[in-house]
Formats: sequence, structure tokens, C-alpha cells
Amino acid sequence: MRNISRLLSLAVGLGVLYAGMTTEAADKKKSKQLRHFVCFKYKAEATKAKIAEVEEAFARLGKKIDEIKAFEKGLNNSPEGLNKGFNHCYLITFNSEKDRDAYLVHPAHKQFVALVGPVVEDVFVVDYWAGK
Repeated sequence: MRNISRLLSLAVGLGVLYAGMTTEAADKKKSKQLRHFVCFKYKAEATKAKIAEVEEAFARLGKKIDEIKAFEKGLNNSPEGLNKGFNHCYLITFNSEKDRDAYLVHPAHKQFVALVGPVVEDVFVVDYWAGK
């Protein structure tokens, strides 16, 4: 009887420990953010004014799509020369894959894609969970 009591105590203790670890892992995932990294290679004939128009439209998506938590843009300035012509970079932050997926099919995003399509030669996208 004593051994059964010890085993039950151990099982309960391990269960509590496991539950704490599971909660901790879930909390870590919740605190991370999903990054949607987009790079454009604009066509040679794309004017600075048209690029500025596209960038302003991209930035405005954050006001139209609630799932967007942050937006950044920038120009490549790496001295390594490995950018393969992709000079314009955009970083969109989401709290979840569900939020990112909602953004992808959102009418405002589709409208943006239609705007940018004629002036972009190539694009690449990488999504990742931000971590340390």
C-alpha cells in the first residue's frame, strides 16, 4: 500500500511538472511572432515614383488588415553583393499563422498584389518564427 501511495505521488508530481513544461512551451510560442519577409526586384523601367507608390500602398495595408502587427521596409545595403538584384525589403509581423493566412487572402492584399505585379520583375518570400 505504501508503494502504491508513493507511485501515485510521483505520478501526480510528474503530471504537474509535465503540465508546467507544456504551458511554458505554449507560452514561448505565443510570445514569438511570425515574420513574413518579402523582397522585390523591380523592373528596370519602374520609376522611383511608382516604387514609392507601391511602398506607400504596402505600408497602408497595416491600417486595412487588422492581423498585421508591424510593418517595416528598407533598402539593401549589404556590401557582400549577394542580393541578386533584390534591393527592396519588407517585413510584416503577425501573431500567428492563422493571421498570416488571413492576410494572404484579404481583398486589400489582393488589390496590392495587382498594383505591384506590373512593376516587379521577381519576388521572394520567407516566413519564419522570430526567435533568439
